[in-house]
This record gives sequence, structure tokens and C-alpha cells, in this order.
Amino acid sequence: MDVEPGQIPDGAQLIDVREAYEWDAGRIPGSRHVELADVAQQAETIDRDSPVVFVCRVGGRSTMAANAFRRAGYEAYSLAGGVLAWQARGLPFDGEVADH
Repeated sequence: MDVEPGQIPDGAQLIDVREAYEWDAGRIPGSRHVELADVAQQAETIDRDSPVVFVCRVGGRSTMAANAFRRAGYEAYSLAGGVLAWQARGLPFDGEVADH
């Protein structure tokens, strides 16, 4: 399931699964960085009682994470279009979107 930029559920956790250099270049304010390769190991640090929205550059990596977390019982979403769509809508973004 995808959630559109600007329609993040109230109280949702934003988990950015991009690589470190992408995170360093720019990010959505208030998001948390956990690289996709580490997200399964960090599952216990992600609140199961709050929705979680996974974020990447265009939506591919975040969809993989969201699907896995939904299967594990989380209310999990992928940000439709990723940070590129977020930034294109003029929503708050600190920095720039790095190439992947």
C-alpha cells in the first residue's frame, strides 16, 4: 500500500531506507534513517502501535520494506513516488535528492 506525499497518517513514523550518502544529501524533516539492508535488524526499534511510512528515492526500496513489515503485522506504507514526488509537491525537504 502506498500513501501519497502530503497525506501521511497522523502519528506515523517516517523511516527513510535510502543509503547513507542519499540521506546525507537531503531528507524529509522528522524522518529517521535506517538503510534497507538494516531495516529487518532494526524492526524492534520501530513502534508496532503507530503507522510506519517507508521512504526511498522513487518507491521501490520502500515498497519492499513496507510489504515485509505488513506481513509482520505492522500498519506499513510506502511513500508513493518517494522523496522525488515529495519534493516535487513542494513539501518540506532539507537538502537535495541524491542520485541512486
